[in-house]
Amino acid sequence: MKLTDKRRCDSYAGRALLGAALITALLAGCAAPRGAVLNSDSIAAVVASPDRSAADRINDTRRKPAEMLAFIGVKPGMVALDLSAGGGYTTELLARAVGPEGRVYGQNMPRDAANPPRQPVVPEGASGPAPVAAGALAPRRTLADRAAQPATRNITSIVRRFEDPVPPEVAAGSLDLATLMFNYHDLEVLGVDRAQMNRAVFNALKPGGIYVIADHAGRPGTGISEAGTLHRMEAAFLQREIESAGFKVAAEGMFLRNPNDPRDKNTPEPPQPKDEFVLKFVKP
Repeated sequence: MKLTDKRRCDSYAGRALLGAALITALLAGCAAPRGAVLNSDSIAAVVASPDRSAADRINDTRRKPAEMLAFIGVKPGMVALDLSAGGGYTTELLARAVGPEGRVYGQNMPRDAANPPRQPVVPEGASGPAPVAAGALAPRRTLADRAAQPATRNITSIVRRFEDPVPPEVAAGSLDLATLMFNYHDLEVLGVDRAQMNRAVFNALKPGGIYVIADHAGRPGTGISEAGTLHRMEAAFLQREIESAGFKVAAEGMFLRNPNDPRDKNTPEPPQPKDEFVLKFVKP
């Protein structure tokens, strides 16, 4: 090989290495760094993950997961607790959002053998029997199924009482995030000591930690009195309960609100989306 040819080859090789380095740097820049809130593109990629189930995608229409993740302010590397996780719809979304360096604990209460779940089982977060639609009969994943998926092996399923929902391996003041989606009103029916549960969540969260609760909205003045009949509760009542545990309200998400819902029945009449509120609280 001539010297000029060798120099030319060395030049090409150097440019190729430089190009590869630039591509690597660009790709690294696309990934959300630890501690940075996920942007809209990252959230869209989480929701569009091809290995999410058909049942979850049907649920997306009602649950608006992109808006929810943006409202929560999920960051890679977070350690989160999803209370009353049910089948794990929210648990999986959080697990994908916090990434492999994060961890999500999906909590469900111990089952009482003498009182099996009522039939039919309503999907987690639903306000009544789901309408049958194309693909609606697709099998739903359990929390254990989700924890076994390659992309969401950072899920840990736990069975604990609501009054003591935090696993022992989570040190006090180390949790970044806690969520409770559309089931807070059920705690009244179950006879849960909500004040004790909220204190446990408060103690587990680090200063600045986030507690996000969504539920079906009740009429002013009804408090939690219609939990067993209309499966609703008043947002102002919830705010007072959570603040009494030491939290400060930080924001309200309006993306699930429907002011046209009369809020006087479980399923609105005429048929329309149920009015639902989302509140974010912060530990000072």
